Amino acid sequence: MPNIETVLRDCVTLNVDCIDRLYLNGYIPLLQRPGNLWWFFHEHRRQPFMSPTLITQANDAFVASIRAFADEHQVPIVHFERGVRKEDVAQQRLAKWKGGEGVLFIGVAQEKVSGFRCYLKRGKRRRHRGAHERDRMFSFYRGEVFVNQYYFYLVDRDFGLCFIKFSSHLPFGIRVWLNVHEWAKHQLDRRGIRYQGLDNGFFDCADPEALQQTCDNFSPEHIEKFFRRWLARLPHPLSPKDRKAGYRYKLTILQMEVSLTQVFDRPLSGREFFEEVIRDNLDVGRPDRVQLLFERRVTRRTPGRFRTRVLTAGVQPSLRFDYKRTAVKQYFKRERALRTETTFNDTYDFGIGRSLGNLPRLRTLGRHINHRLLTLERVAHNCAIASQTVERIVLPTATDDGQRAPALRWGDPRSMAVLSALCAFQLAPQGFTNSSLRERVALLHDPGPTGYGAGRMTYDLRRLRLKGLITRVPHTRRYMLTPLGRRVALFMSKSYVRVVRPVFHRLDTQLPEDAPDPLRQAWHACERALDSIIAEARMAA
Repeated sequence: MPNIETVLRDCVTLNVDCIDRLYLNGYIPLLQRPGNLWWFFHEHRRQPFMSPTLITQANDAFVASIRAFADEHQVPIVHFERGVRKEDVAQQRLAKWKGGEGVLFIGVAQEKVSGFRCYLKRGKRRRHRGAHERDRMFSFYRGEVFVNQYYFYLVDRDFGLCFIKFSSHLPFGIRVWLNVHEWAKHQLDRRGIRYQGLDNGFFDCADPEALQQTCDNFSPEHIEKFFRRWLARLPHPLSPKDRKAGYRYKLTILQMEVSLTQVFDRPLSGREFFEEVIRDNLDVGRPDRVQLLFERRVTRRTPGRFRTRVLTAGVQPSLRFDYKRTAVKQYFKRERALRTETTFNDTYDFGIGRSLGNLPRLRTLGRHINHRLLTLERVAHNCAIASQTVERIVLPTATDDGQRAPALRWGDPRSMAVLSALCAFQLAPQGFTNSSLRERVALLHDPGPTGYGAGRMTYDLRRLRLKGLITRVPHTRRYMLTPLGRRVALFMSKSYVRVVRPVFHRLDTQLPEDAPDPLRQAWHACERALDSIIAEARMAA
């Protein structure tokens, strides 16, 4: 079996870094709080009294404009059925689409959203014809509502199939879904560059450099241009007078996928890659999850016995790990390409805002995570270190400034638990703290009744730092694994898990000597020879 470095170096015919899917949030900044809505009705639209009727009238007017738009342009309105994937419905209708750019259909689905609601306040008491009454006063608040969402599925000249979803309830939130791979395909078509698609990706391209440059040229300006152009064509929940007064939509990043597609010369190369990576995952415990996706649904009623096994045929293997709300996934795309994908579900995981202007920064960060994952997989499969390095790690040493660095003894349960915990991919994006690493070490180590506390973790972190395996991020309590630390952790963990522990099991004295194991038979033969030599020397006890 070739190693991962060989597969990625010699068997990949195309590398493409590109943003994949984008899910954007559109909102009106001046209509987000109850006080904003009161000002909108009372000061802007000059409504003297606040009541639920104002919200109902605005909602009904927008829905009526959507239905009028559908009648005028002969656009079908489709109510999504429960359990049916919306993308499947869109693809079926796209296959029958004969026109150019336009609205494919309008989908309707009832969903839970955050919207404005109204409640009755108790006003001042006043007299009226001898009876005591109270003024009827209404106030607004934000709450959850179940309302219809209108999906405008579009065939765009730049992005192909996409959609803009409008909420039918104030403050009329918007969702926008785009695929940047499709945008890149349309750009190549206009330039006359030949390519072969691979679902939402590329399988081959006559000019790979031009393809990568096209993907790199994508910017927030392309999104704004697309959004404003369609917003002017589709029904708008607010009037031109409202928009002129500043009630305009703003886009932010809700979800963003940054992908790296590596096309293999043959399917066998991709299978070899995943078999080796999954093997590392199972015994060293680096990615958090391994998924095997079957072409059938398995439920509690499915007959038969089920066991956990590693399968290499008839399944689509995938690896995944999470950092906060950010997910990194690897899978075998269409049996031909390795897709490494970072999905940002909350940009604040990395201290980056959701503004559309942060898209280039998130793209750079996503590419860094994807390539770093592949680098770690290469190191994991070829992690040999020099004997001098092993000696420096497993024995006490002194640093240049005179500090004593305690030993990380190979085979010691606590040391091995710490080193195994450092192999986790989850620690790679932003490093780790005392608390986050201690949680992983505690799962791998049984320290007895005293437990594995913060004090023991602090001591182990000091050992790792003085040995040069980790470094502390300045002005923080966060640590990063050094390249040497990654290699040492993997080498010592894998050598113990794959060599020492299995050998000790095979040499167990409780097993019969005549068991058909060449290693055990050779070991017992060596013991008998040594016993014979000791007896001849008359040194036996």
